[in-house]
Amino acid sequence: MQGIGIGESDFKVLRLKNYYFIDKSLYIKDIIDNTSKVILVTRPRRFGKTLNMSMLRYYFDIKGKDNKELFIDLKIMKEDEFYTSKLGYYPVIYVTLKDLTGISFEEMLLQLKTELVEVFIDNADLLNSTKLLDVEKEMFSTVLNLKANKIELQGALKLLSKLLYREYGRPVILLVDEYDVPLQSAYVKGYYDEAIEFLKGFYNVTFKDNQYLEKTVLTGVSRIAKESLFSGMNNFKVYTIMDNEFADDFGITTEEMKKVISDFNVEEDEEKIKKWYDGYKIGNVEGIYNPWSILNYLTDKQLKPYWVNTSSNDLIKMTFRKSNSLKEKMIKLLNDEPVEVTIDLETIIVGIENREENIWGLMLQTGYLKVEEVVSLEERRYKVKLPNNEIKDLFRSIIRDWFSNKVEGNDLRSILEDLITLRLEDFERKFKKLVVEMFSFFDVGENTAENFYHAFVLGMLVGLKDKYFVKSNRESGYGRYDIMLEPKDKNGNSFIMEFKIAEDMEEESLEKLIEEAKKQIEEKKYEQELKERGFINITKMIFAFKGKEVKMEIF
Repeated sequence: MQGIGIGESDFKVLRLKNYYFIDKSLYIKDIIDNTSKVILVTRPRRFGKTLNMSMLRYYFDIKGKDNKELFIDLKIMKEDEFYTSKLGYYPVIYVTLKDLTGISFEEMLLQLKTELVEVFIDNADLLNSTKLLDVEKEMFSTVLNLKANKIELQGALKLLSKLLYREYGRPVILLVDEYDVPLQSAYVKGYYDEAIEFLKGFYNVTFKDNQYLEKTVLTGVSRIAKESLFSGMNNFKVYTIMDNEFADDFGITTEEMKKVISDFNVEEDEEKIKKWYDGYKIGNVEGIYNPWSILNYLTDKQLKPYWVNTSSNDLIKMTFRKSNSLKEKMIKLLNDEPVEVTIDLETIIVGIENREENIWGLMLQTGYLKVEEVVSLEERRYKVKLPNNEIKDLFRSIIRDWFSNKVEGNDLRSILEDLITLRLEDFERKFKKLVVEMFSFFDVGENTAENFYHAFVLGMLVGLKDKYFVKSNRESGYGRYDIMLEPKDKNGNSFIMEFKIAEDMEEESLEKLIEEAKKQIEEKKYEQELKERGFINITKMIFAFKGKEVKMEIF
């Protein structure tokens, strides 16, 4: 069986070492066929962007005389001469901005200088060319020796494309990987204004009216608003996960996954793999698997989060921490409920936490959501869900952070342990404290206590997922319960929970609400489902809310 090159994004190394490779070489054809001068393709992290860019580099590079062997038996070589003749035809510049994550603007500039040194070293043979002027060689050396100022840095790629064009007499293919990393990092670390001013000049000098370029391909996770970064640029086309173009060029399609499962003899885990790592949709192609997680699963044969642990997720966590409306919707998403939202795919990073449509757009592009249904294209309204178990696990960890310092003793496990072991007096005391703390955190009004019970459900989901099936608002008996906790161990304690909220803050008492709930539970026979499934130890609980006041009764 072929080896798995986890983390290997160099196409040449992967092919020469005969690592397992899913043939995405028709991406080359799709790039050639696309008539745009500048192409931006956005995809989630670890979805094969860098490997595909490396493949483009080795295919087009005029200096790669031996690169044909890398493409033997791949789909692109079965295309007609129009495409195969482009192998080794163009000078290529390859730049990655993935490491431009400095803690200050000055550090980011130094990281860019270092990356450009690597790019210029790859083309150092130009210094021996008889076609270059001495002044051009001096300009080249300035970048090569880490002496370029900001203006020279902004013009470095245009300079290099000009010199390559003159040397080879052919226009240049420019490949820029992870173009959006510097901006997102700059926003989180507090130097966005300096970074956007510099990068706007960097991209405009490089792309705009650069007659030495044949085509530019950029990749990234998000679509930064054109007005922010690429203003005034013509013949510029963006392809997000909502577009059909390049839809099957990234990630692992359902058909490709069938072959992977067969090749690695993991048929017995097929359904579990699907639940954990499938669920993405790109353009009109459904059933896309996360390739990073699949490769890791094939290596250690464990179903667990891989992809979500490859990034700090700082921007996502920051937006959720600051938006109460998002918190409420996250609760529904964790309960496998679709949520209808407005999505703006043009990411405006500054103040993103205050623009909900922008946050949903960022989450969709970065792989945390999937579109379940288009409600209105004109109004950009969509129903979205979490794609798979791996993403749910990340959301649970974010929620765990919310709860961690709001539970007595800073330990969510203690309150849940009190519940499932029927230490209910301790549970009630801690729960009441939690209500007060979480009301402030969620910024809930006195008359909107109903929203809080969702947070409580979420707490159960976070802390009890290993021991309990947590069901919310399902049919049972003759009605709908609020929460049912069904233990995975048949001998464990099971729970039915009902929440009542005072609508009239003056007239309704907590005692009256509790009596109404008791009657409802008995009449609707909420415990019927548990009894039919053989559960005996059933505890029925009522939570009555009146503003921040809560009373609990057990029977």
